[in-house]
Amino acid sequence: METFFAVCQPGLESVLSNEIAGLGLAANQTEGGVEFKGTITDALRANLYLRTASRVLLRLGSFSASGFPELRRKAGRLPWGRFIRPGQRVDIRVTCRKSRLYHSGAVAERVSGAIGDQLGQAVSVGGTENEQAAFVRLLRNLCTISIDTSGEPLHRRGYRQAVVKAPLRETLAAAMVLASGWDRKSPFMDPFCGSGTIAIEAALLAAQLPPGKDRAFALMNWPDSDSGALEPIRKDAKNTEQMPLILASDRDAGAIQRAKENAERAGVADYIQFSCRSLSAIEPPAESGVIVTNPPYGVRISTGKDLRDLYAAIGNVMRKQCTGWQFVLLVQDENLMRSTGLDYEPGPWLDNGGIKVRMAKRLG
Repeated sequence: METFFAVCQPGLESVLSNEIAGLGLAANQTEGGVEFKGTITDALRANLYLRTASRVLLRLGSFSASGFPELRRKAGRLPWGRFIRPGQRVDIRVTCRKSRLYHSGAVAERVSGAIGDQLGQAVSVGGTENEQAAFVRLLRNLCTISIDTSGEPLHRRGYRQAVVKAPLRETLAAAMVLASGWDRKSPFMDPFCGSGTIAIEAALLAAQLPPGKDRAFALMNWPDSDSGALEPIRKDAKNTEQMPLILASDRDAGAIQRAKENAERAGVADYIQFSCRSLSAIEPPAESGVIVTNPPYGVRISTGKDLRDLYAAIGNVMRKQCTGWQFVLLVQDENLMRSTGLDYEPGPWLDNGGIKVRMAKRLG
């Protein structure tokens, strides 16, 4: 059994922990991610299915190091040959905090030398092609070294090529859908859909389609990897016959067109009904359902404009047209959220492209 660490945006640890538990793995939630034990096959499943993780790391080793000779000697004892092919470039990413070894470049140089000592040849550092990432963390002289199993960050699903202003990262969109408590049967709406990320993530979830279905992962290039191991896991992913109603709308016709294109690439265009309409024109298809949306913040796309009227309108729509509906909104300014006049539960602060935001979930 190996020890893995699924990395996520701070504030999303509990959502990710539930995801990992849903894969049948014991989850140990900690700051910035969730640790779990499993096999390499479990790591493949995690990369394929986790919707809120940004990457999955394999813990290679942990040891104390207060000098560079000690660092190189102990790092050289780790089983690098299991993960790095001869001649393969290595991207060594270092963070140092409160340690005697504080120069990240020098740490990377010693770890690179340690890898070369074990493999019997010098290691090229950096570059982008055929590259394996290794993460080195020094905290109070404790060095933890991890090998990346994911490759590209997991939020890069591959479908979002057409974007609008202030796009929402896929992992955060998925976290909003999961945090809403949606049962995947009742109707789902996003009235500020933009490029469609929230609706697409909802459709992928309801259809039981893994977010990593169209991509490869770094661990598939390891020297002892089974190149065909992912295919049986992919085949386990099944589409449900009965899909819920998923509605996505926006008043910007260009945004709707881009959202449709993204949904096509994600393979869920048939599961989402897109329409160009304003918030006040939405038509809830049932007495109850779930709204998950990311309304304008007034930071990037509406600088200098007063959005209190918009948020008051959100409140009016929720009270009059969506009385029995639950909601999760992503908000940047709690004063704006209070303009809705709705009772809500604030979630943890999150980062959305450098903007501090938090989820607001309807109470009652």
